[in-house]
Amino acid sequence: MAEYINAGIDQANRDGAALILITMDTPGGLDTSMRSIIEHMLDSPVPVVVYVSPSGARAASAGFFILLAADVAAMAPGTHAGAASPIAAIAGYPVTLDETMKNKILNDATAYLRSYASRRGRNVELAETAIIDAKAFTEREAVEGKLVDLVEPSREALLATLDGRTIQRFDGRTTTIALKNPPVVPIDMTLRQRFLARIVEPDAFFILLLVGALGLYTEFTHPGMVLPGVVGAIAALLALYAMHILPVNATGLLLLALAVVLFLLEAKYTSHGVLGTGGVIAMFLGALMLVRSPITAGGVSMGVALGATLPFAALTVFLMRLVIHSRTWAPQTGVEEMKRQVGVARSAIVPRSSPDQPGLVFVRGELWRADSKVAIPIGTRVRVVGVDGLTLHVEPLE
Repeated sequence: MAEYINAGIDQANRDGAALILITMDTPGGLDTSMRSIIEHMLDSPVPVVVYVSPSGARAASAGFFILLAADVAAMAPGTHAGAASPIAAIAGYPVTLDETMKNKILNDATAYLRSYASRRGRNVELAETAIIDAKAFTEREAVEGKLVDLVEPSREALLATLDGRTIQRFDGRTTTIALKNPPVVPIDMTLRQRFLARIVEPDAFFILLLVGALGLYTEFTHPGMVLPGVVGAIAALLALYAMHILPVNATGLLLLALAVVLFLLEAKYTSHGVLGTGGVIAMFLGALMLVRSPITAGGVSMGVALGATLPFAALTVFLMRLVIHSRTWAPQTGVEEMKRQVGVARSAIVPRSSPDQPGLVFVRGELWRADSKVAIPIGTRVRVVGVDGLTLHVEPLE
């Protein structure tokens, strides 16, 4: 996201835009990404407006810092901002710090906010309470407390209000915004950014995990199919990439592994559906617990968890039953394939024929030496019951 915002600011400056409008709705994010975005905003020759929208949106945590760094900070009705206390976290989960380290982080965050919010004419004392006391503010409280500049119901109303407005830039210069019927040019994410943003979503991560497991399992149990193995390997690697970023819960992963084991046992043993049902429940609960961050409250959605669990269970049980059933199939290649083949005796076969006078049988278009435990007249149909080198052991076909 920081890459996307920064690239958009740079492009707008190259194109000579009159204004940069960033619409925001965020629960927060990494400190490093936040500082990178703010740095680009403060250095931008083109004025930057941050607009918390639509109604119901928020600028929480790192979003609060970004909102106050804008040349013009605006909010839509029914939005809120604040709750910007920094949280030390590992893999998305908060960790407890000693008092000295906690004070160090708080003091660093408040000093960083003061360094630019005061130059923007914001109410620094009130803004600091969002960090120290984790306070949050509605749009009315924010504009009355001089944290933001405007409350506007829509983008069009915001641009109309800004037309002709004189603002003070971060370097102290003043500029007048001219927006007479301005063409609005959206800057979309690149294909790479959209792809990376998509695969690190919890729903996509869960599906990639299942596709990877199913593809690799299919390839291992049905060697030579190739395509399932290729797709499974790619999906598994993408899932590992997403796992590096998302706050993955170990209990969720263990429940998913348990579900797979239960599905395999369901295919092998008769449990009247108990093992399969247990697998479905374990996978469903594992999906809901797989990604759960106390910071963002993001996770796999209920619909995706249920919609992916049932097909995965059915496919896994079906493939496992194919594997088990295939073990009972007769070999289709090699010497063992000759067993149970039917032929015709081309000479009389006497028990324990001598090597220099073997019996002969015609099997599958080929003439073979043959031996039998009983006498077999010429022209009798025979069945192959064993193979010893180039000699077939046969018996009369009744």
